[in-house]
Amino acid sequence: MSTSSWDNQGGNNSTFLQTKNYENFTINNQTEVTDFILLGFKINENLNILVLAIIFLIYCSTIWGNLLIVILTLFSKTLQSPMYFFLSQLSANDIFLTNIIVPNMLNVLLNNGGTITFIGCMIQFYFFGSSEAFECLLLTLMSYDRYLAICRPLHYNAIMNRPLCIKLVTVSWILTLSILLIDILTLSKLQFCRSNIIDHFFCDLDPLLELSCSDTFMIRLEVFLLSTPIIIIPSFIIIISYTYIILAILKIQSKDGRQKTFSTCSSHLSVVIIFYGTLFCIYILPNRGQTVNINKILSLVYTVVTPLLNPIIYGLRSQEIKKALKKLYHTYIF
Repeated sequence: MSTSSWDNQGGNNSTFLQTKNYENFTINNQTEVTDFILLGFKINENLNILVLAIIFLIYCSTIWGNLLIVILTLFSKTLQSPMYFFLSQLSANDIFLTNIIVPNMLNVLLNNGGTITFIGCMIQFYFFGSSEAFECLLLTLMSYDRYLAICRPLHYNAIMNRPLCIKLVTVSWILTLSILLIDILTLSKLQFCRSNIIDHFFCDLDPLLELSCSDTFMIRLEVFLLSTPIIIIPSFIIIISYTYIILAILKIQSKDGRQKTFSTCSSHLSVVIIFYGTLFCIYILPNRGQTVNINKILSLVYTVVTPLLNPIIYGLRSQEIKKALKKLYHTYIF
């Protein structure tokens, strides 16, 4: 989209675009993009300030809440089970994801737009994609942990021990970083000559591919094939795990027993539904006819809101975390 078309629409980003030279140098009669312009949210200035304040508050709360979870699981003797080890990894990853996306988003909101270099855009997408892919695998490990705890309790401690948990998390990180490295190398070789204006608040795959004048069929096929071991297969594992869990819970005769057993996995199930729900809406389901604003809102959910909800959901539903928090409070404050 050209700058003039934005001026005709009266967009809030027109002033920002006019101050930027986005006509990059030309090689072989083609325009080579050296940086991108992020438009952010097309809203009026007063609402923009309100959104900025809300996201900044969410950012601070997310860092504080997840950091608290990490500290509690590190130092509390009652939170040393595999479930809480995986939870600490989830919180650490949420801190990582939040710092990849939100600081630059705040800058875009503050200035009604912002620029990011081509290399910076590739790096942001690489670490963003790695973090999201790792969370997919981590939620899968957590569902398998709940399956063993509920369906095979006698073998739980023998199978899900600390060394195995560390190995599983390490392998998950290696797998996601390796797969995303392949994607980012292919993506960086595309030619971006149509425009350098990204109608989004961060560098995501689809907005980048829309700007490319290269044939994107192969990279879309590559992304789909490489997403199978980190999205499709984990999704089926989670579904199968919870099918067995639900069947095991239904076999429990007492109502209190069913409620107590289900409470051990309800927090994880809530996080899975929120995370995978938004993820599938954006990347898996056909988005033809889906407006850019709806896409931005869904992206905002899993990049900003979900990392905040994770510690809230686990903190409110886990009695062990509540007890550990009270003990920490009385030990270091009173």
